[in-house]
Amino acid sequence: MAEKKNGIDQALIRDLANILNDTDLTEIEVEQDDLRIRVSRAGNTQYIQAPMAAPAYAAAPAAIAAPAAAAPAASAAPARNPANTVSAPMVGTAYMAPAPGARAFIEVGATVKEGQTLLIIEAMKTMNQIPAPKSGKVVEILVEDGSPVEYGQALVVVE
Repeated sequence: MAEKKNGIDQALIRDLANILNDTDLTEIEVEQDDLRIRVSRAGNTQYIQAPMAAPAYAAAPAAIAAPAAAAPAASAAPARNPANTVSAPMVGTAYMAPAPGARAFIEVGATVKEGQTLLIIEAMKTMNQIPAPKSGKVVEILVEDGSPVEYGQALVVVE
């Protein structure tokens, strides 16, 4: 069994990082009991999220950063009409252009046609085009290029 220091299984973190390198994945997350470990290639961030009551996690090494501050409260976000919001149909990594350095599919203020590609989501090494569900104007882009997205997460607002 891997050696644990301060309640953190550093060998597990190394193994997860090696899996990223071997498979060309951009991130991997493992959850066991109250411990959640996420290793990500995007921005080279590694963090551990643990219950607040677990003092053993307070002494985490500097290479493992705490997760960023919680997102602003939902009440601070402007109200959006769900009918105008394009949501992620899957978990993956969002890309705004067909290739690194290429021009983005869309930008705020652009007019799109129904079926036009808004962005792509990479899931399991497959590039999935996300089409516009209707014609209209791109009012807001809610994700950044290369950022991980969750199922159902709002991506783009088209009115």
